[in-house]
Amino acid sequence: MPGPVPNREADLARPRERKGSEIQPVTKGVMRDVEIPGADPDWHPIARRLWDSLKSSGQADFYQNSDWAFAYSLCEDLSVYKQSGKRSGQMLQTIYSAFERLLVAEGDRRRVRIELHEPEPEVQSAAVLAIADYKRELGLAE
Repeated sequence: MPGPVPNREADLARPRERKGSEIQPVTKGVMRDVEIPGADPDWHPIARRLWDSLKSSGQADFYQNSDWAFAYSLCEDLSVYKQSGKRSGQMLQTIYSAFERLLVAEGDRRRVRIELHEPEPEVQSAAVLAIADYKRELGLAE
C-alpha cells in the first residue's frame, strides 16, 4: 500500500471502519507447520543479525515456510552485498525494498494494518482466586 505510514489504531479518534473507508473481506486459509532453516555460518554478521532478529520478532508469527525461504534468500543477497568490495546503491535499495514485503519494519506492518503490542499480563479471575482460597482454608492446597 503506497503512501504515508498510517497512524496506530490506538492513535485514531475512532476505528477505521467507522470513518467510511471500505473494509475489504479477507480470504482465509490454513496455516501450516513451519520449519525455520538455520542461518548460513558464512553470512556477513549484519545479515546473520537480521536473520536472528526475524526469528524473534512478532511478525514471525505470520511467516510460513515460503516467507522463511524468501527471508533466507534475502539474507544471502545482503551477505553477498556486504562482503563484496564493490557496492551499488541500487542493489541495496532493491534488497531493502524486498525486506518491506516481509514486514520487517514497523512502518511496513502498519501499512498493512498489523500492529504488534506488548503482551497483556495474565490476570486470574476472581472465581479462580476464590477457589484457591477455599482450598487453602480446607487444607487441600499445597
